[in-house]
Amino acid sequence: MQPEGKLGDIKDASLADEGQRLIAWAEREMPVLRLISERFAKERPLEGLALAGCLHVTSETANLAIALKAGGASVTLCASNPLSTQDPVAAALAVIHDIPTYAIKAEDNETYYRHLNAALDAKPQMTMDDGADLVAMLHTDRQDMLPGVIGGTEETTTGVIRLRSMSAAGKLRYPIIAVNEADTKHLFDNRYGTGQSTLDGITRATNLLWAGKTVVVAGYGWCGRGIAMRARGMGSQVIITEINPVRALEAVMDGHRVMTMDEAAPQGDVFITVTGGKHALDGHHFQHMKDDAIVANSGHFNVEVNIEALEDLSTDKTRVRPMVERYTMGDGRRINLLAEGRLVNLAAAEGHPSAVMDMSFANQALCAEHIAKNAKTMTPEVYDVPRAIDDNVAALKLAAMSISMDELTPEQTAYLASWEAGT
Repeated sequence: MQPEGKLGDIKDASLADEGQRLIAWAEREMPVLRLISERFAKERPLEGLALAGCLHVTSETANLAIALKAGGASVTLCASNPLSTQDPVAAALAVIHDIPTYAIKAEDNETYYRHLNAALDAKPQMTMDDGADLVAMLHTDRQDMLPGVIGGTEETTTGVIRLRSMSAAGKLRYPIIAVNEADTKHLFDNRYGTGQSTLDGITRATNLLWAGKTVVVAGYGWCGRGIAMRARGMGSQVIITEINPVRALEAVMDGHRVMTMDEAAPQGDVFITVTGGKHALDGHHFQHMKDDAIVANSGHFNVEVNIEALEDLSTDKTRVRPMVERYTMGDGRRINLLAEGRLVNLAAAEGHPSAVMDMSFANQALCAEHIAKNAKTMTPEVYDVPRAIDDNVAALKLAAMSISMDELTPEQTAYLASWEAGT
């Protein structure tokens, strides 16, 4: 283990060259962030700002951190999940890019929270969170630092839910932009990124053949839509469980079966949770699952699966593959939990493809710039991404893909702005 110090806390500094190759490979498919980084290097919109990021330390995140540093920010990173760190990337950030990084794959909970504290020791004026753990720590254990924080951003659905709860309770002390709510984030990152990477993670963990399997997806938000779409494309029969009537109806119209988890539990071969909530899979569900059922979570926190109940119901637990824990129930049935119930797409695979993270992290960078320019006029609440930023990211992505769009003629513009013309 690398000693904790100027580099942060990383597994092995000798992995830096390998990590740099991974960062460069990801950068090939991140043209929007590249353009922003080049502009940032010239304009330095984040000059002098200390920024702490609690993010999945992957090759895509590395390109975001490098862009923020190019913009003048003093960046410190820590992991937002104990299993999502790519150790070579963490080493490259610390050693080659001089970005203190506190992240080690498979770190325990004590180390995880020590790393969060270490990132806050850098006295950030801006936070960039994925899951809101950094924000929560600032508002509880490190409240003395709050007066120096001008704003922040949040990357994922679960974090936005937490922040809106804080805001509704009057507890949020500085403005935060919900990057997850941008169309160029959730319509692509959540749907196509989570859909592809979740199946990738489960496949790598299990070597599963998807064709013919019954896959139960808990939650039909954008992540659930993407997973269901990809599972069906691989030949699976898909069941959706939901609590929202509109989303449940949409799932039906999309061609999926919709039922309660109680009804789905005996039918599923693979269960995937993406609800953003707690105990979507609970003890009474485990009691009715098939022998050898596979359970995976792709929501941000592992509380979506009641692992404690699974432990209580089992008589034996065996690690049968690197990312597979097999629990044997009292009646002899076996249930296979992947990646300790943590995000299977990042723990067992590499997370979202670079091309889709290009848009998400372009939003992060541009929202950091927006806060730097406008923090004095922003109140402590959760903001949507400004429409101009969202549209700019989409336009830049289309241009990078060499795709053209039509433009309205003056006549068409005038027609759409009028009301006189009728039948």
